Amino acid sequence: MAKYIFVYHGGGMPETPEEGEKEMAAWNAWYGAMGDAVVDGGAPAGMSKTVHPGGGVTDDGGANPVSGYTVVNADSHDAAVEMAKGCPILKNGSVEVAPLMEM
Repeated sequence: MAKYIFVYHGGGMPETPEEGEKEMAAWNAWYGAMGDAVVDGGAPAGMSKTVHPGGGVTDDGGANPVSGYTVVNADSHDAAVEMAKGCPILKNGSVEVAPLMEM
């Protein structure tokens, strides 16, 4: 079984504590449905800085800012994609699914 990373783009912060509780319940239900496949539940990410060739830095989060990640075990890339289809961020964001390469 291989490890895959789900990289989240988009989404947003809940506007009220009640919305926050509802969002967390959705994420916890999704993680629960994946069970032991979840290796690292990950975390939300703040605004990134981009380091460019030559050492220049921009504070804009890049072309497609990362908003968080999760690491899972799956039998195949397609199986990991199927798991990602249940992600709560898909209401207003996207998920990239990539294999983590063994070195």
